[in-house]
Amino acid sequence: MSEPTIDIRPATPGDLPRIFAIYNVEVESGLATFDIEPREVGRDDAWLVDRAPWHPVTVAVAGDEVVGWASIGPWSPRGAYRRTGEVSVYVDRSRRGGGIGRGLMADLVDRARAIPEIHVLLARIARPNPASVAIHEAAGFRSFGIQRRCGEKLGRILDVELFDLHLDEG
Repeated sequence: MSEPTIDIRPATPGDLPRIFAIYNVEVESGLATFDIEPREVGRDDAWLVDRAPWHPVTVAVAGDEVVGWASIGPWSPRGAYRRTGEVSVYVDRSRRGGGIGRGLMADLVDRARAIPEIHVLLARIARPNPASVAIHEAAGFRSFGIQRRCGEKLGRILDVELFDLHLDEG
């Protein structure tokens, strides 16, 4: 039997259990986020339902199952950064390596190009994470610096590499 087709669509509140399940694996045992408190349906629903329209969340769906998600969020609460978004892409660990992350990122960049409020996308990637770097570089992001030893998670002191994509440059 062949793998189901992956569809990417805007997230809905009904997707939150799977979005949070995928995310919480990284919260509890991964380095893809520096959050240390798992998200909960009910308590944390505002993360999705109260977003500005220029901060989309999308999901990758195989059949009826959410297998990954992506978002553009605010880079900073400071007003001068309002045209800058921070991207996030998460894929269920059992589904990694099949192009879902690249598909989510490509879709997210396409959506961002259609949002006049967003001019620059930024990403922070804990090092080392060659798969995440590859996804970002394939979408046109470029490394522009390293925050040395700025994070600590799971007993490790971590560097964070910074990436940007200027939407008006191609």
